[in-house]
Amino acid sequence: MAVIERNDLDQRIWDEELAEFVPEKVFDAHTHIYRWVDNIDPDKKNGPFSSFVRPEFEHAGWDLLDECDHILMPGRSVQRLSFPFPFPQCDFESSNAFITGEVSPHPQSGALTLVHPSMTADEVDATVRAGGFLGLKPYRFYSSTGDPVECRITDFMAEHQIAVADQHGLIIMMHLSRSRGISDEQNLDDLEWLTKKYPRVRWILAHCARSYSSWPIEKAGDRLRDLPNIWCDTSSVCESDAIEALIRTIGVERVMYGSDDVPVGVLRGKYVAFGFGWAYLSEENQSLNLSHCDPRMTFTRYESLRAMKRAARSVGLTRDEIQAMFHDNAVSLIEQVRSQ
Repeated sequence: MAVIERNDLDQRIWDEELAEFVPEKVFDAHTHIYRWVDNIDPDKKNGPFSSFVRPEFEHAGWDLLDECDHILMPGRSVQRLSFPFPFPQCDFESSNAFITGEVSPHPQSGALTLVHPSMTADEVDATVRAGGFLGLKPYRFYSSTGDPVECRITDFMAEHQIAVADQHGLIIMMHLSRSRGISDEQNLDDLEWLTKKYPRVRWILAHCARSYSSWPIEKAGDRLRDLPNIWCDTSSVCESDAIEALIRTIGVERVMYGSDDVPVGVLRGKYVAFGFGWAYLSEENQSLNLSHCDPRMTFTRYESLRAMKRAARSVGLTRDEIQAMFHDNAVSLIEQVRSQ
């Protein structure tokens, strides 16, 4: 039995909306390769990730990602930028060793190493060199302040680690913290001085710079547009106005497709925006009266792809620009890093 299965609803969405939109060559700039065993929280079975990391997703290697792509985007050739899942209590050494083994047989793809702010510059440098990593993946859960919600960038990624990335011209996959995301003044201030001080770092701001609706991007637009060496991925963003605002703000040449697989992209549900917030809506966490329509939900990845299509249509992207967003931009970025 396949790890995921498409039903008639999914098939209709793919055939009628997505098959003609998704190019044949795809570079997925936001994927997770991990093992549940590397989540070393002693109470992980009762923790918040147990509902996402179901038994079928507990060993998420390259083959599992291939299987999901084969089912959800048939006929597409997919390469990836992958990194470990940032469990709050994580075996970093084991996670990074596992992803090295999974990605190394695929030279067109690449991996990022998971980092904790307590790691020294020498430790990060040695890990990058030993694993052939293209960059670093920090996460807000590891904030030295103990506050993963309102921490600043250098609270969960020590500046000496950014200096290592600058030395090697590496990527930093940045999931911004703070409730206002990219529109937060402190986030913008930090990105301005960090990109100026460390000009060889390539930043990818995950999830449309953590804008699940358009207002953060629109508010930050003038300052974000002028920041050098900033790219964004579209992973898990399901609101077309957010993706449209991103494209109009920084240009399609700095936007890259990301699936957020696994597990988020292959779960049935959708990130929905409301007011100044957003949340994940799934078949399990809602009690809506849906007797008036087909109540089934499709994959988060399909909802994100639908949003990308609507945004592309609204902006008026050409086929070449769509190909760039799905493949060429990420490939160019990877080649820049490897040419150092």
